[in-house]
Amino acid sequence: MIEINSVKNTKIKEIKKLLQKKYRHEENKYLIEGFHLVQEALQGNQAYDYLLATEKAYDRLLELANIDDRKVIIIKDVIAEHLSATKNSQEVFMVLNINQPKTFSFEYGKWVVLDNLTDPGNVGTIIRTADAAGFDGVVLSKESVDLYNPKVQRSMQGSQFHVQVIQMPILEALASFKANGFPIYVSVLDKSAKQLNNCAPVPQLALVIGNEAHGVSKEVVALADKKIYIPIKGQAESLNAAVAAGIMIYHFS
Repeated sequence: MIEINSVKNTKIKEIKKLLQKKYRHEENKYLIEGFHLVQEALQGNQAYDYLLATEKAYDRLLELANIDDRKVIIIKDVIAEHLSATKNSQEVFMVLNINQPKTFSFEYGKWVVLDNLTDPGNVGTIIRTADAAGFDGVVLSKESVDLYNPKVQRSMQGSQFHVQVIQMPILEALASFKANGFPIYVSVLDKSAKQLNNCAPVPQLALVIGNEAHGVSKEVVALADKKIYIPIKGQAESLNAAVAAGIMIYHFS
């Protein structure tokens, strides 16, 4: 265990940079913040480089999980505030390794595929919902918001440690799904598509959710085995992407 007292410390400067996408992917590391996320990471036996905490936060952490003191950095409140991506620091942080496979084969199960979703809250909420519904994982297209964005991490609430979450080219992912016999179900705003409540549950599928403003891309729609939509009964033009995804995820769970 070591102590750091200044925001000008080289190690703190390096960790602070992980709040930016460019540096996260250069260093292949990312930062999480808050007791719940850190506890989930510890309980999930996630590999990590450092656990940073104020003295008060560290004492609380000792009650929650076994901690490797060789990786602990005790920090002052001013450093916690400096590193925080939120208005009020939660006083505990963890630096983890980005662990994305270079290749991946989808063999069985139920997956959500996100096509160019850009809102961190929506992406995190969908991943959390997929976890709650017992789905096997989530694929984010390369054009979607970065999985390691602090807002996405907070919205997932630890579900990133329970289900597989992969960020890769969407057409490559869908090709793999098709090669392994997965039906591709695509959500569209089109009344010529099949209503969700007329779709029977299936043992495996890739469920595609599109961009908040523009929906699913034409290239992806062209690959659909089935196009589906949620009927709108009131005057709203459409549903929020995360809400729509949640309805469909639980329908097929």
